[in-house]
Amino acid sequence: MSEISAKFSVGQMIHHGKFDYRGVIIDVDSHFRGTEDWYDKMAISKPPRDRPWYHVLVDGSDLRTYVAERNLEPDYSGAPIQHPDIAEHFEDLTETGYISRTKMN
Repeated sequence: MSEISAKFSVGQMIHHGKFDYRGVIIDVDSHFRGTEDWYDKMAISKPPRDRPWYHVLVDGSDLRTYVAERNLEPDYSGAPIQHPDIAEHFEDLTETGYISRTKMN
């Protein structure tokens, strides 16, 4: 069995090719981890479940999305993401993306 690697990482800014929005990745799942009901209702194009899926903060709104890898492309604009939860997840923006906050137990 081969290991699947994610194309994107936490803190990376992305563009959703189908729905034309920018965002930043806050978590990565190696495969689809939602419910069957959610997939049937929301994943209209039926993207592969066995490829990486991403939790994304959507720029210019308070929305979070769960997106299949095949719908994403890198966003190289360098413009910051405007979302109310940015500071909860990240401490700074660099040329390569956002730097995650260190979680303390």
